[in-house]
Amino acid sequence: MAKLLTLGIIKAVHTLIWLFFNAVIFYLLYAAVSGRIGVWVWLGYGLIALEGLTLLAFNFFCPLTLMARRYSDSAADNFDIYLPNWLAKNTKRIYTSLVLISALLTVYQLLKP
Repeated sequence: MAKLLTLGIIKAVHTLIWLFFNAVIFYLLYAAVSGRIGVWVWLGYGLIALEGLTLLAFNFFCPLTLMARRYSDSAADNFDIYLPNWLAKNTKRIYTSLVLISALLTVYQLLKP
């Protein structure tokens, strides 16, 4: 029972962090489209960079995924987070694409006359 509770807590924390980064990424996209490039944009990119460095340090696995692995033998992509399996499987691809689009739009906004 303690194992299941611990896994549930890890999944909940992982999901909350995922939601936080959704807000950051969609703010970056909004700011880039609307041309509102300010301190919050640079803070957002800093947080995204920190997340990227964390994933790089852990062989492209979230540290929470590695922690959750101790409490589950599941082969499902969403064993460590409260997301549909298809979204858990494709999260890195989807959100990396959105960050790249945001970055390109940010550069465009900064360079336009």
